[in-house]
Amino acid sequence: MTRFEEPPTDPFWVGLVDDAATFPPGDAPLDQALTAYAGRSGPAARLVRSLAVRDTDLPAVPSGTPVSVVLTGGAGQVLGPARLCAQRDLPIAGLEIALRDVEDPAGNARRVVAAVDAARAEGALDEDTRVFVELPATDPTHSWLAAADEVAAAELRLKLRTGGLDAEAFPTPERLAAWIDAALDRELPFKCTAGLHRALPHTSPEGWRHHGFLAVLAATRIAFDGASRAEVVEVLGCGDAPDLLALELAGARRWFSSFGSCSVEEPLADLREMVDL
Repeated sequence: MTRFEEPPTDPFWVGLVDDAATFPPGDAPLDQALTAYAGRSGPAARLVRSLAVRDTDLPAVPSGTPVSVVLTGGAGQVLGPARLCAQRDLPIAGLEIALRDVEDPAGNARRVVAAVDAARAEGALDEDTRVFVELPATDPTHSWLAAADEVAAAELRLKLRTGGLDAEAFPTPERLAAWIDAALDRELPFKCTAGLHRALPHTSPEGWRHHGFLAVLAATRIAFDGASRAEVVEVLGCGDAPDLLALELAGARRWFSSFGSCSVEEPLADLREMVDL
């Protein structure tokens, strides 16, 4: 069993983080990220599901390293990195691709599905490899939901962007709650990326409101249990760790599978204060 295949009996935090050290705002050199990833042990190693890397960095990643591959191109770039991972014995924890056609996201999603199907037909991509499709970071309009329908029909997964390098990159609680509802309505597992370094929602020194990974996990739990949109929004803003931890969070990992973070130390430190690692 590889590190990213968590048994369902594990605590909720196992495999929760994809180590995205080489991505902004961390921007660590790849060699440093590889050294840190390989050197982790104990709870730190159990927390991390995979090393997130750009497809262009794959030739420098040692064989046997579980990778979440972020594609730097469109649907036409699915096959090449998948072949390279197979040739170099790099277990693919996830293949991540962003939709670039904001005018026709559903059509873009269909092109991604076709590319994934072709890679699987060739044997370059296993049938059970997790493929995450990042939809535009907008309110879920009709076209957004149509793209989500295409992703669901192909049994792929969603990638939700929960932050970035400026205030506009952080979705409002209302928008994030709508994304979570859309995913659950379609039985779509999802991962998050950016802005979730800390367990609880907080305001950064720049004045930007950040979401917290524990609050997102709890919001997913109550949304799955049938909570209203307003209740999900309220939990997304909750800063009370005991209230969030009182929920059965391990089951929510079926839907909120992981999040990419350029820092492993920050989520690990928060969890050490809250749960027994």
